[in-house]
Amino acid sequence: MSDQAVERVRSFNRLVVQSVGALNDDYLARKRPLGESRVLWEIGPDGRDLRELRAWLGLDSGYLSRILRSLERSGLVEVSANPADQRVRTARLTRAGRTEWKLIGRLSDDLARSLLEPLPERDRERLVSAMAAVERLLTAALVEFAVVDPATPEAQACLDAYVAELGTRFDRGFDPARSISADAAELRPPAGLFMLARLRSQPIGCGALKLHGGEPAELKRMWVAATARGLGVGRRLLGELEREAAAAGVRTLRLETNESLTEAIALYRSAGYVEVDAFNDEPYAHHWFEKHLAV
Repeated sequence: MSDQAVERVRSFNRLVVQSVGALNDDYLARKRPLGESRVLWEIGPDGRDLRELRAWLGLDSGYLSRILRSLERSGLVEVSANPADQRVRTARLTRAGRTEWKLIGRLSDDLARSLLEPLPERDRERLVSAMAAVERLLTAALVEFAVVDPATPEAQACLDAYVAELGTRFDRGFDPARSISADAAELRPPAGLFMLARLRSQPIGCGALKLHGGEPAELKRMWVAATARGLGVGRRLLGELEREAAAAGVRTLRLETNESLTEAIALYRSAGYVEVDAFNDEPYAHHWFEKHLAV
């Protein structure tokens, strides 16, 4: 990464902070800084559990607590135990808070218009398009990958979604009991591993490896949530699994896939996987691929 690229990002950040008024403690002329207004907005009319709010905004728990206390003193927010689970604390807007939330929305619209109005129509379209690209790329940069136990609730939720999607996409449906096994015991070290992709602490994808000593390893259970597609998560997840495989001494990685999964087939081919003769009797497979990993 070049120093020029780093400086360009820093320059962009300074301009955005100034343009949206983040330097002013009187953000949107509401006598509070940007941080408090953002937390108020994210709580919204339906309320938000504090744990979810922290993860979504990436805030330190102490800093978030200070913001919430300030909003409580202003009569805009109430924090209490969630009736469904006393261990979970939830922030909700008061009547005054809901009024303020609507006003912040209108003022934020006005601020956005003030940034666009000085520009000719063509330049407005260019700016909005560029902002959409920046938002997508910055969101992609927030995705994190971690090896977890396949029996965790997060992992099981992803696996359930994987099975459900294949059931709708395969011509004959999908029954994991008929497919070659990839049970939890097979996806734990040293037999294998299971990897999650998370965005703002929420699972959005998964993939797994079955290791076979000196024999080729198998890539299994690759899935990305529909809401996260277009962020390059699948390609990065594949790369992370390849690195884990190489670190475990794997020299050849194999996979099989169904003909209906055209996006996955295109991904594997572009990532250097070569189609080979069938190496197993997977009933749902139409294509078999392998890739030799770098030592």
